[in-house]
Amino acid sequence: MRAAAAAMLLLLAGCGAGPAPPGPPLRLDRLLAAPDAPGWAQVTGPVALAFPRDHGPHPAYRHEWWYLTGHLADDAGGRYGFQLTFFRFGLRPDGAAAGWRAAQAYMAHFALTDAGGGRFHAAERLARPAAGLAGASPRRVWVGPWWMEGDPDRVLRIGAADGPWGLALALRPLRPRVLHGRAGYSRKGPGAGQASIYYGYTRLAAEGRVRTPAGARTVRGTAWMDREWGSGALGPGQAGWDWFALQLEGEGELMYYRLRRRDGGTDPASAGTRVGPDGRVRPLAAQDVRLRVRGTWRSPRTGVRYPSGWTLALPAEGLELVLEPLLADQELDLSVRYWEGAVTVTGRRGGRPLRGRGYVELVGYGEEGG
Repeated sequence: MRAAAAAMLLLLAGCGAGPAPPGPPLRLDRLLAAPDAPGWAQVTGPVALAFPRDHGPHPAYRHEWWYLTGHLADDAGGRYGFQLTFFRFGLRPDGAAAGWRAAQAYMAHFALTDAGGGRFHAAERLARPAAGLAGASPRRVWVGPWWMEGDPDRVLRIGAADGPWGLALALRPLRPRVLHGRAGYSRKGPGAGQASIYYGYTRLAAEGRVRTPAGARTVRGTAWMDREWGSGALGPGQAGWDWFALQLEGEGELMYYRLRRRDGGTDPASAGTRVGPDGRVRPLAAQDVRLRVRGTWRSPRTGVRYPSGWTLALPAEGLELVLEPLLADQELDLSVRYWEGAVTVTGRRGGRPLRGRGYVELVGYGEEGG
């Protein structure tokens, strides 16, 4: 489950490329709980995917995103986390656009975590596709000067910068493409269309450059890419989600999204994917995963309290993991507010110690019922 933050673009379709306008942040869980507008295609079951076509946009659906996160290190031992996300949101289901009246709108989020410097930086750009300010094709997605291009099955290149912070990486897949859910059909609830098409790359080799106020560094590491699209909304009892993407050293990968209910419970539609050390892929249901919060962190800017630190277990395979944020403060306080950050992983599988790294996303916190 990824941040369908692009819903906010309904309010921003008149913006040109550039940072978000000032104003209070929008709330993702309420935006996504809005009734579906008529006319949009609905995800009701698996579809036949074809590549590279499906790396490109799907304008018949209301929203979609290209989501990249990862861990990097430089030769001096510096550690970094990164996020670069492109969102597309449909404004008119008939696809009609005239002049500056857009049928689509785009948003991008860029964030860097500098663990050694104890700093986190996040920025945002918003644009409509008129005059080439933003857009997407099977080989390129861009919002202003931020971009990704290429083929994730071969080589994908990405770039973004905001003041003294910047990122330029080449990504190459170390695992085949993974279809989440049932052949890419990912249910988020029992309602008609309450689903998405969801696939990704759970381990990519990354190399390139990062720039922080301390200077530029050559880096290497691993990345994770998610692709998702649909037209559905959160259900009436759902408040938000906690999403985990974990890369384990010698033990494969794990993705899990916990859909949180307003009563504090876990929605039974919560699910995930386990990629074993041998590359075998199996779906995870809510009952397969045990998740416990170890602590909390309160944002000094927004006052929002987030979970901070988790234990995550798959009892059926004797896997027990402890997740700790690389930095406590990895909150994106942009036009939409959420926490997305790099985490370290330690634990055991069948009595053997293991390590890893990952990313966690926390959406819907900070309001009554969140």
